Amino acid sequence: MFLKARLGILPAFQPYDSVQTTLVAAFGTGLPPSVLWILSFLNGAVVLGFLFGQAYRWLPGTCGATKGLVFGLTGWIAMGLLFFPMIGMGFFAAQSPAGAAASLLSLAMIVTYSVTMGMVYAALERAGKP
Repeated sequence: MFLKARLGILPAFQPYDSVQTTLVAAFGTGLPPSVLWILSFLNGAVVLGFLFGQAYRWLPGTCGATKGLVFGLTGWIAMGLLFFPMIGMGFFAAQSPAGAAASLLSLAMIVTYSVTMGMVYAALERAGKP
């Protein structure tokens, strides 16, 4: 998301703004943008990292990249069916101003992250670390 913002990729796709709108509608107040970034980091680094580590041995595939791809695709489907509608963007962000491009960007981001996580986890496993 940092690179998306810095490089001006899909400026119409602002999921943090949609989260703020949802929070204000639900609770009458929003959160500072820094809190949303921290929550995003914790979700990606802590929660997803933990879930990936627990699911690694059961994910299909023979290498870490494949396992990461499966994990990422599963997460993207869940996000498209749960998170995007929850923040008012519709299934797979189809109702966002950026349309299908928003969903494809999130797919690229999630798959990049999860494949990288899979490759790192596989390397750690080979080294006897996890």
